[in-house]
Amino acid sequence: MYVIIVGCGRVGSELAKLLSGEGHNVVVIDKNQNSFDRLGGSFNGLTIVGNGFDMALLKQAGVEKADAFCAVTNGDNTNLISAQVAKKIFKVPKVIARVYDPHRAHIYAALGLDILSGTVLFASMIRDKIIESRFSSYLIETKDLGVLEIEVKDGLAGKVIQDVNIPQEFLVVAIRRLEGVLIPEPQTVLKPQDILMGVVKVAHLEKIKEKFNL
Repeated sequence: MYVIIVGCGRVGSELAKLLSGEGHNVVVIDKNQNSFDRLGGSFNGLTIVGNGFDMALLKQAGVEKADAFCAVTNGDNTNLISAQVAKKIFKVPKVIARVYDPHRAHIYAALGLDILSGTVLFASMIRDKIIESRFSSYLIETKDLGVLEIEVKDGLAGKVIQDVNIPQEFLVVAIRRLEGVLIPEPQTVLKPQDILMGVVKVAHLEKIKEKFNL
């Protein structure tokens, strides 16, 4: 893929290194030349100094052939303007903007922008660690689905996955075992000390927790 990243802070630089290491073509834009030092010597993409919403600069960066555009600076305004330029003017297929203010995130998401709010995500993760140590409520941004961990004890050992799944409410998608992680089939037999990773409909969370004595 051809990916343009606006912002070479901690998030932008790590994203650039990940994508570049996977063989994608990456262009990083930042107002500060020194920010590119975070990319290290192994980064083999292109770096450009400037604003992520400068249309002439974006054309220089190859925005017209970009498959994805990510605006991850530390300024909401810059990210939102850059994302709108990429999406509305240059028609980049996948545009993602990082937004700190959760209230603004909802507003711009309603306008069709793909928004990630690190503030909401991190707060939700901390909340889950405090309140529900085996549950993560941030599987999708609507919070309709979560991930629940269940340890296999005497009551579940020997059963198969299809005996545990509950249609429309709970679905086991992975099993952590001492020897590694596996994606189960319906007839996979559960072993003591297995950790089940299941997708749960949040509306049914209490019912599922009660069923499995959590």
